[in-house]
Amino acid sequence: MTAQSGQALLEITDLKKYFPVQKGFLKRTVGYVKAVDGVSLSVAAGETLGIVGESGSGKTTLGRTLLRLYEPTGGDVTLQVDGQAVPVMDLSGSEMRLLRRNAQMIFQDPYASLNPRMTVLETVGEPLFVNGIASGKEMEERVREVIQQVGLRVEHLRRYPHSFSGGQRQRIGIARALVVRPKLVVADEPVSALDVSIQAQILNLLKDLQAQYQLTYLFISHAMNVVRYMCDRIAVMYAGKLVEVGAKNDILKAPKHPYTEALLSSVPRTSSRVRSKRVVSAGEVPDLANLPSGCVFHPRCKYAVERCKAEVPRLRALDSARLVSCHRAEELELQGI
Repeated sequence: MTAQSGQALLEITDLKKYFPVQKGFLKRTVGYVKAVDGVSLSVAAGETLGIVGESGSGKTTLGRTLLRLYEPTGGDVTLQVDGQAVPVMDLSGSEMRLLRRNAQMIFQDPYASLNPRMTVLETVGEPLFVNGIASGKEMEERVREVIQQVGLRVEHLRRYPHSFSGGQRQRIGIARALVVRPKLVVADEPVSALDVSIQAQILNLLKDLQAQYQLTYLFISHAMNVVRYMCDRIAVMYAGKLVEVGAKNDILKAPKHPYTEALLSSVPRTSSRVRSKRVVSAGEVPDLANLPSGCVFHPRCKYAVERCKAEVPRLRALDSARLVSCHRAEELELQGI
């Protein structure tokens, strides 16, 4: 039995990833960069959950930590595999094959994520060989099939990455992630390094492959227009924490956290009337090794009150479909798209 659409395929509970800050000749640890700090999420089978936020908010670290490309500092991740709940953080080295067969990642940079000394056949076939799924002629047949599904040709199999365009390289990366037929795909800014015309092709390809293979996406992006097109739900991250989670249309039309309002205000508009109403947050993402007291967003928030400076807001449910960490969520009327 496999997870059915609507059931939780992925459960993330209080996930943390701290990077030590070391100084001096002896590399003494003097603090920690809290890149992911207590994130809890549930992702249903077949849905696309968007993770959004500015650069430095912890989006990429979250994706890499839940797949154990980074070892977590704390927390739990559970993945449903053939009706069984697999505790991802408890898997030993030899057991990691189970995770790699069922959860894969599409990396942001198509230039840096491919080995220049490996052909397309070797690159895409490597996950099959390493995970003991296929080898030899069977492996080549699987690679041929997936390469054609992502829009490349069979004659590309013997070529090296330098002979491809950026869009073609990203298609190779997508093929590498899908060749093992995973249940979960973490897509980390998969189109941010591409031209706009190529972005549309890759996004449509991801949607088509999701329908074909019943994939579940964790889609990491800072581009709200891309998230609006791709995702069913949105989780907003700021300084390593979740500040708002909800259905796509709810968050886009009626945000409940001031940071979400600021993100939506950055979406390009063509109307001068709308542009004049933009919400701009002063400053930048705080130093994750020296976070402000209270709400981490309060130094940049025009709605902040004294309570915001002293008391850390908890992520709480406003209704059955919306979570938000803002003391004033119920009273503020914020601007959406």
